[in-house]
Amino acid sequence: VQLQASGGGLVQAGGSLRLSCAGPLNIFATKGWYRQAPGKQREMVAHLTTSGSTSYADSVKGRFTISRDSAENTVALQMNSLKPEDTAVYYCYGQLAAEFGGYEYWGQGTQVTVSS
Repeated sequence: VQLQASGGGLVQAGGSLRLSCAGPLNIFATKGWYRQAPGKQREMVAHLTTSGSTSYADSVKGRFTISRDSAENTVALQMNSLKPEDTAVYYCYGQLAAEFGGYEYWGQGTQVTVSS
């Protein structure tokens, strides 16, 4: 299973970026995004379940929006009002339902850099 993340880049503080994750996302019970900044642990940014429920890290609530495009089989992360502390490598992931082992699959990271 391959997940392909795209959309990272360099943006000034206050700007926006849209990340996209492509792959066989319909097989996953949960899909979303994590990020890892230099010297820090990987943290959950946002995720979306099959039922449509969403969850966000407190640090991004109100600024980031996760969404699913079933037709394109992609999951997007719209990031607005970006801050320098949002600078990190962003990874998309998918997790199978528990009855299928709960395995996780990760895409390659995409770098997001927010300049002050």
